[in-house]
Amino acid sequence: MRLEGKTAVITGGGSGFGAGIARKFASEGARVMVADINIENARKVADEIGGVPQFTDVAFGGSVKDMAEAAIAAFDRIDILVNNAGITHLPEPMEDVSETAFDRVFAVNAKSVYNTALHVVPHMKASRSGTILNVASTAGISPRPRLTWYNASKGWMITATRSMAVELAPAGIRVNALAPVAGETPLLASFMGEDTPEMREKFLSTIPIGRFSTPEDMGNAACYLCSDEAAMVTGSVLKVDGGRCI
Repeated sequence: MRLEGKTAVITGGGSGFGAGIARKFASEGARVMVADINIENARKVADEIGGVPQFTDVAFGGSVKDMAEAAIAAFDRIDILVNNAGITHLPEPMEDVSETAFDRVFAVNAKSVYNTALHVVPHMKASRSGTILNVASTAGISPRPRLTWYNASKGWMITATRSMAVELAPAGIRVNALAPVAGETPLLASFMGEDTPEMREKFLSTIPIGRFSTPEDMGNAACYLCSDEAAMVTGSVLKVDGGRCI
């Protein structure tokens, strides 16, 4: 029960890594808000773990403001924020990615962190405590061709994590990031371009441990970074990648 008595808001919590983190947090005693643009998925996960579902489009400040206010109303405070929601563009030459796709990737992967900072950080500062976990990617550390703008958005998140950690440490707020390799999530086919046995074999050949990241892997890593066991850890990027970045 490492998170007993704590409250958590997880964006993109209705599926994939976010759902894995939500399940782990609930099993460790946290009260969890499952925020997702797909409200049906959010409700399913929330019902499963005894959490609170919340429709949230992280790209829009008004929607994130509603999320923060709903969390305060439900829990009285926000101890943990997990910025997990993210998307990618299809693998293709950088000049072929449409402006619409580019703007959406940065709205969801980068501006979302700005939006949650605007509406959650003030509550954490008021209580002089809190933990923020940003879900980045190995793409921000060891980028692959044809995913240039997605790679850049995750590199942005890593730099934002480190800067946030420095600025917020005097307020008692820790900020860390996770960098998973691709996993069994709804985004897997988009990362690979197509989900075929051949593409999976090619992708897995770059991961020394020989498998994808799982929601359970992410939940376990997130639990540590958001627990009091990591009280001296801030500004770190923990790779959950099976050796991909070695």
